[in-house]
Amino acid sequence: MTDHQPFTIAIANEAINDLKTRLSHARFSQQIADQPWTLGTDRDTLIDLCQYWQNTFDWRAIELRLNEWPQFVCELHGEQLHFAHIRSPHENATPLVMTHGWPGSIAEFLEVVGPLTDPVAHGGHEDNAFHVVLPSLPGFGFSGPTQKLGNSPLKMAQMIKQLMADLGYSGYLAQGGDWGSIITTELGRVDADHLLGIHITMPIAGPTPQAREKPDSLDVIAFDKLEFRKKVDGGYAEIQGTMPQTIGYALDDSPVGLAAWIVEKFRTWSDCDGDLSQSYTWDQLLTNISIYWFTATAASSARIYYEMRQSPISFDMVEVPVAIARFPGEIFLPPRTWCEQVYNVQRWTEFGHGGHFAAMEVPHLLVGDVRAWITQLQER
Repeated sequence: MTDHQPFTIAIANEAINDLKTRLSHARFSQQIADQPWTLGTDRDTLIDLCQYWQNTFDWRAIELRLNEWPQFVCELHGEQLHFAHIRSPHENATPLVMTHGWPGSIAEFLEVVGPLTDPVAHGGHEDNAFHVVLPSLPGFGFSGPTQKLGNSPLKMAQMIKQLMADLGYSGYLAQGGDWGSIITTELGRVDADHLLGIHITMPIAGPTPQAREKPDSLDVIAFDKLEFRKKVDGGYAEIQGTMPQTIGYALDDSPVGLAAWIVEKFRTWSDCDGDLSQSYTWDQLLTNISIYWFTATAASSARIYYEMRQSPISFDMVEVPVAIARFPGEIFLPPRTWCEQVYNVQRWTEFGHGGHFAAMEVPHLLVGDVRAWITQLQER
């Protein structure tokens, strides 16, 4: 069994002061007039965000809140893994591992952990209680930078499999978004004997022959999303998938650059009509950005894109029961017909609002769907 060492987030005062000093000396690039967001992150928005970061944002308050969760570090497959393990007051709760993606962190789950672990206190029933495990992916956040290549989504799934076994969970549920969806999908293949089912928000599946030959309206939406990513939104993935170290130097050295790189994705991938304030507060966005900054994991987290290109994901069938929650602002929107080529889809939920970062943007919807999924599984 792997040794799990207790962990407390404790960023040094010097690091906080250094961040504020860098922000005070920031140099913001010129922007073409009347072209906000056309060529990337809007200058005025970035200035507002960074001024708030320098003068108002309270990292210590965030740190206290995150440290309410019991946290640990361990070594798995030669890499450090950080995770939070929040047990429910209900002993018979279902174990649930929730996996974030890029540019996310375990902070995405701040608004869902309470309702999931203690449903009675949040309008639910104890039958819907979960013991929640939140790993920081290798190379992300408090797991720290990875030390070698080879940390593919499949390997990360194998690490989570071992983590859940070490925690004594012989039967559990897995949930994920973004890379968390991809890793959870792989987990569904490598740990089918112990998974009750998986719940994902970003399924990866290719078009059906019918969709290629005679696409219907849902197929067209999916193809349009893919075209947008190819022509407009995918530049970051090309950079991070080929030369992540190069962009990493800029992001790990400049808080303004890091904020610009991340906040653009939150705007593009959210259901906010171009207005970030419809979906997030500055504090929410800066909590996530600050975790990347203080842990210096911009470069190492970007490597996951490179790793996938070296070890492409599988499209073999996932046989465990699968729930897919579909939010309109998601990056990819493959129809159910596409997904059923890869997933044993037992639950399919269409939401009218929400985007890529569902746990942050619409936590109540995500919690409700996960609760409904475990109820459905329990009734089988």
